Amino acid sequence: MKAVILAAGVGSRIRPLTDNCPKSLLKVGGHTILEMMISHIRDCGITEIVFVLGYLQEQIEEYVTHNFPELNAHFITNEQYATTNTGFSLMLTRDLVAGSSFIKFDADVVFDKTILSQLIGCEHDNALCIDKNIHLDAEEIKVIIRGNNRVVKASKTVNPAEAIGESIGIEKISAGTAIQLFAELEIMMQDEKNHQQYYEAAYEKLIEKDVPFYALDISGLKWIEIDTKEDFITAKEIFN
Repeated sequence: MKAVILAAGVGSRIRPLTDNCPKSLLKVGGHTILEMMISHIRDCGITEIVFVLGYLQEQIEEYVTHNFPELNAHFITNEQYATTNTGFSLMLTRDLVAGSSFIKFDADVVFDKTILSQLIGCEHDNALCIDKNIHLDAEEIKVIIRGNNRVVKASKTVNPAEAIGESIGIEKISAGTAIQLFAELEIMMQDEKNHQQYYEAAYEKLIEKDVPFYALDISGLKWIEIDTKEDFITAKEIFN
């Protein structure tokens, strides 16, 4: 199993903190967000990580190679990071990841290691970590499930009243599904109108083709996605 960390974005909503520092290198509780993420990944037995970089990429690459010299790290550059979104970034990992099972991380998520260990160990091959105990509004990736926790929708446009919770930005994808996923992303990104799409749009296309994705309930475990200064303050309170 591999790990994919999407870390190409500018982090404009948390400026000026990101004017000269990538968001993933901000410190929470004395450790950078990226340090905590990589440490959890290694502790859970994953030794190969693919990074998608863009904004201030040299800082991240230097940080990883200096602090984790033994890590089997691959660095991919999204040259169009300013005009594309996470779907495009994930597509760029195809040559290194397609055909392998992997865990995908948004680089601005701070989380309890238990979340990752539960995701790796859960019975489902394709799973999204879902928090049910959270207020849902327009910004969240909201998830609708049916039956045995099977995901039927996952996007920002989902009606909060119909959603079971929020997808936190950490997912497990099987080797077989990875091949299908990258094929969908390649098709989507041929049209520039889709360059601002999130990777969940590709998940939904697979769900429509009856590829099973399931929700893993991680409610009650500590995590936060850092988008704003307020999120950053809250993260320090949670993970101090």
